[in-house]
Amino acid sequence: MNSLAAGLLGLAAFMLLLILRMPIAYAMALVGFVGFSCLTSVSSSFSMVAKEIYNTFSSYSLSVIVMFIWMGFLAYYSGIGTRLYVFAYKLIGHWPGGLAIATQLACGVFGAICGSNTATAATMGAIALPEMKKYNYDMSLATASIAAGGVLGVLIPPSVIFIVYGMATEQSIGKLFMAGIIPGIMLMLFYIITIWILTLRQSALGPAGPRADWKERFDSLRGGLAEVLFVFALSMGGLFAGWFTPTEAGAVGAAGVLLVALLGRNLTIENFKKSLFDATRTTAMIMLMIAGAMIFGRFMAISRVPFELASWAGSLPLPPVAVMAIILLIYLILGCFIDALALILLTIPIFFPVVVNTLGYDPIWFGVIMVMVVAMGVITPPVGMNVYVIKGVAPEIPIELIFKGIWPFLIALIICLIVLIAFPSIATFLPYSLMK
Repeated sequence: MNSLAAGLLGLAAFMLLLILRMPIAYAMALVGFVGFSCLTSVSSSFSMVAKEIYNTFSSYSLSVIVMFIWMGFLAYYSGIGTRLYVFAYKLIGHWPGGLAIATQLACGVFGAICGSNTATAATMGAIALPEMKKYNYDMSLATASIAAGGVLGVLIPPSVIFIVYGMATEQSIGKLFMAGIIPGIMLMLFYIITIWILTLRQSALGPAGPRADWKERFDSLRGGLAEVLFVFALSMGGLFAGWFTPTEAGAVGAAGVLLVALLGRNLTIENFKKSLFDATRTTAMIMLMIAGAMIFGRFMAISRVPFELASWAGSLPLPPVAVMAIILLIYLILGCFIDALALILLTIPIFFPVVVNTLGYDPIWFGVIMVMVVAMGVITPPVGMNVYVIKGVAPEIPIELIFKGIWPFLIALIICLIVLIAFPSIATFLPYSLMK
């Protein structure tokens, strides 16, 4: 069997293991080990696996993931998300659809200190859903708006997916973070416009809440928003200014959230322990997935599947934008079945050389596009991780009802993606003008 046939067979075996519900990290590692053994030898495959696992778990650069994940869980358990939502609620809760719009604002700002889409969705779900139920919001709109808003947690920096993409492609994490700011704000505005249009057509979907006076708004401003701005300026500002490395920025950010929580007496010993436990569990899962992806990537490299794919894509009688559209369609389909982080790790060795080396697209811009495309997967059936998170927060709401409300937000996400493809400078302007 030649190497290319082995690579294609390995991809088929991987998909079969996913269908059989094997955990993605184990599936990637197993297929990578067996495939590498077939193309080299069992002893060299054992050596490769041991090296990749050790390098992943001992990597200093990957410790940035630990810090940013812990920062997000500290923010969650110290109640920063709750105070953010109160601020947004007091500001615009009296508009038609105001609570759902406030949720988008809170998700966007909370995303500035939490790099996880599931953590953002879970936080806002626990806070916003009771309020929307109180004011008789349509539950399809309410739950879908929170699930979609969770996507902002991985687009607005810091973002675990940007970190993993940067590590896998050897791109600047600082530039990737900066590249996500304008697209993240743009997507948040598209979501807000979507909610406004829906409630304009049918006001019963999102009845207006009570109007808060300016004193209440000012008092809420001094809570969550001020805390987030302080932490964001401390960690991301230092990173963008070149004062910190990404790992140091993560540590400074986590320390900043911890300091804010302690000064405000918003973090109990029990919740502090929970933040450590959840951060450790999530980090271990991500590290194991990265190790599995590295093993699978080594197999893909010697099978020459990525190189043959790049050669095939370059020979197509199509303009680069058409080839790019085909690749994005593949991502969209795969995202319906594979977790966002796993999809990034799985496909980077295959598509990154095609997009950057063959088609000539900017790697920073492609990173933003990748995050947006895989973000669609966390709100589309049948996997839809954010949807299942909201289902866990509100078990009485049928999953079909949540997915039904997702489609307008998915359309908004697709429109945002098209705008980014048509105008790449939206993503590349900040990183290339401010970070040399």
